[in-house]
Amino acid sequence: MDFTVTLKHHVARVETGLDRHLPAAGTRPARLHAAMRYSLQAGGKRLRPVLVLATAEVCGGMADAALPAAMAIECLHTYSLIHDDLPCMDNDDLRRGRPTVHRQFDEATALLAGDALLTHAFALLAENYPDKLAAALVRELADAAGSRRLIGGQMEDLLAEKKTDTTTEELEFIHLNKTAAMIEAALVMGGLIGGANEGSIAALRRAGRHLGLAFQIIDDILDATADTATLGKTAGKDAKAGKATFVRLHGLEKSRQLAEEHSTAALTALASLPGDAGFLKALVESMSRRVS
Repeated sequence: MDFTVTLKHHVARVETGLDRHLPAAGTRPARLHAAMRYSLQAGGKRLRPVLVLATAEVCGGMADAALPAAMAIECLHTYSLIHDDLPCMDNDDLRRGRPTVHRQFDEATALLAGDALLTHAFALLAENYPDKLAAALVRELADAAGSRRLIGGQMEDLLAEKKTDTTTEELEFIHLNKTAAMIEAALVMGGLIGGANEGSIAALRRAGRHLGLAFQIIDDILDATADTATLGKTAGKDAKAGKATFVRLHGLEKSRQLAEEHSTAALTALASLPGDAGFLKALVESMSRRVS
């Protein structure tokens, strides 16, 4: 397996799928659909949809069958970024190297584009899978994205701003839910589409939690050490906002150690899968070395 070639293949499939599964450009309301496409087609790592596609293959399925689910999770992830960037939240001007949606269009359009992408994610699952599988996928994504996970983590993240006594447990709750929940869902949804058994689904959940925490810790480290041009988003904004981060609580050296520990735990979980998880393991390792 050539990791770079396989990754490029999956990413290309994602880009093609996004164009195919979004409302056509120019259809009414054209401004809303333009904002949806602007945010989704801005590039990015495409980590979550790639995880869906690759995991489906590892578990015995076809990546093409997993494509609508991969699009659904990217739609939902992108909605969360649009809302996260709004003035009432992080008030950011830059995302994926270009103006955020509310800067490129306006605040109301950004809000509605996020709402539309959230709704479209569940439509993609309902319309493209048999009833039993569709229900399992909707349940998984809804749980990951709801008030007890993604949105709940975001709420706790906001409440922790400027708070000087945030505990390790509170920080882990924020990032297990704000970040790791969607990565866990990507792996599990791929497993469900591939027909994984209960043991493999449990292993994918463990891998997702650890991979999500490693990803967030590295994100915190990069926010503190990289520049805006490299990141494609505003650097240093976490410290400026007084956010609870691993770097703030543990410092850089300990944060790097924790990222390595969680990456190792994710690899251990993936090693228990019955299929060839070589690409997934290489992806985890590449994420631990990322610079943006």
